Amino acid sequence: MTATKNSSLEITLPSDREIVMIRIFDAPRDLVFEAMTKAQHVKRWWGPCRLTAELCEIDFRVGGAWRYVLRTPDGKKVEFTGMYQEIAPPERFVYTERYVEPNLGNPEWQTTVTLEDLGGKTKLRSRLLHPTKEQRDGHVGAGMESGAAETFDRLNELVVAQATMMERSIEIVRIFDAPRELVYQAWTKPEHMTQWWGPKVFTNHSCQLDVRPGGHWQIVMRAPDGTDYGCKGVYTEVKPLERLVFTNDAVDQNDKPLLKGFTTVTFAEHEGDKTKLTLQTRAEGLVDFAPQMLKGMDQGWSQSFDKLATHVSAVH
Repeated sequence: MTATKNSSLEITLPSDREIVMIRIFDAPRDLVFEAMTKAQHVKRWWGPCRLTAELCEIDFRVGGAWRYVLRTPDGKKVEFTGMYQEIAPPERFVYTERYVEPNLGNPEWQTTVTLEDLGGKTKLRSRLLHPTKEQRDGHVGAGMESGAAETFDRLNELVVAQATMMERSIEIVRIFDAPRELVYQAWTKPEHMTQWWGPKVFTNHSCQLDVRPGGHWQIVMRAPDGTDYGCKGVYTEVKPLERLVFTNDAVDQNDKPLLKGFTTVTFAEHEGDKTKLTLQTRAEGLVDFAPQMLKGMDQGWSQSFDKLATHVSAVH
């Protein structure tokens, strides 16, 4: 048996075909399981820092497929795919993993992840079973130790931030009884957006939208007591009628940042004249009272969507 330690990761080779990795994460098991099985989280930590996540697709069910595509600094594509074989939340999941590299024969192995609850922390055991000793040795010799250690360090940073409620990610899917063009306009025309943005007790004092990659947007919400709360950001991707990607930062009355956010909204036609909207958003707290704000993300977005549904139905 060979054992090595890199950072907080322990790697052993218990048999000719196996690699076993063990890591303690400073967060509850439920959070670690979710961070490892939902695309909006995985794309933020999977792989070394020098690689950029270009695609992360997960169909998390037995028989479901997954696919990750990363880019190196020089533009080379690095792709991994596989299929889920066993799922037992939040304790265990098993999947195949294939490195898409024809020059190496597209090597494939089976990975079994088990998560042990340590009372606020989580012990991960990841067992990689290769078909041959030669393939296993090739994997070890390719520098997987340092890459895996850095990857799991990134995962730990993510779950620690979520555990302390200084960072949060949510996804909401909603069907609107209105055409896709109208729902898209409600996100890109100030005269529409002022009617629905923000929780139900807020009105919108001003709204400026420059809907183009690199364009800025800003909206000022007014509370019942007259206090103004700003939200602003920059569009990073605009695909008319289909997709909006933008930063969204909450600021106080003096324009001091409170939350730093990133949001993706997709629009799809649904059953004729309806629209399926999918929102994926994350926010990072920048002040000591941020956890309270982050805790209300679900309610705030849900109330905004209730107002949006009322607005587009009335206009339609």
